[in-house]
Amino acid sequence: MALRSRSCVLLGTAAGRLQTRAAELCSRDTLTARRSSLTADSCSCKLVPGLCFASTTASLKTESEVDTRENEIVAPDFTNRNPRNLEQLALARKERGWKTTWPKREFWHRLRLERTQHYVEAFVERCNGDVVVSASTREWAIKRHLYSPKGVTACKNLGHVMAQRCLEAGINFVNFKAIIPWEHRCDSIQEFEKAMKEGGVVLYEPRRIYG
Repeated sequence: MALRSRSCVLLGTAAGRLQTRAAELCSRDTLTARRSSLTADSCSCKLVPGLCFASTTASLKTESEVDTRENEIVAPDFTNRNPRNLEQLALARKERGWKTTWPKREFWHRLRLERTQHYVEAFVERCNGDVVVSASTREWAIKRHLYSPKGVTACKNLGHVMAQRCLEAGINFVNFKAIIPWEHRCDSIQEFEKAMKEGGVVLYEPRRIYG
């Protein structure tokens, strides 16, 4: 009787293990089926051949059907947004003024050098009197590198600084003839003029083209 009861217990245990294994296999099959269905729904273009190609062709057709003829229309009115364009082309008008006016007002930009008892100043002005670019030995950035804020050396260094600022402002040529004639032979004026030329600024304006 003991052997029979023991064999029954062993058979029951084996049957329980088989049932558990069968349940695990069923659950795995169910999960695999769900995953395959989700993949098929999300990537239907892979299951249906030619679907992606058809959608791409449709998008290309819609892009090619856009009318671009409006881009080829030329506007009848043109607005020049560069006010100095005519100056660069030497076509801008210069104010002549009266013949008795001195110094002459016939320029686009004029370079002036003024020396005082303690400092030296240089500035570029337009014909209407507006100062465009300026530099002075009063500025601490310039003064700290000079032995003296006046004299020949100060004028020379100020010319280098002024030339750099003119080029950065887009001014390549200026009129430097509007100075007192008897001061042109001064050493400071000549050194300043030489420094401006070495900096790349032309000290005369091109002749106006009358067209």
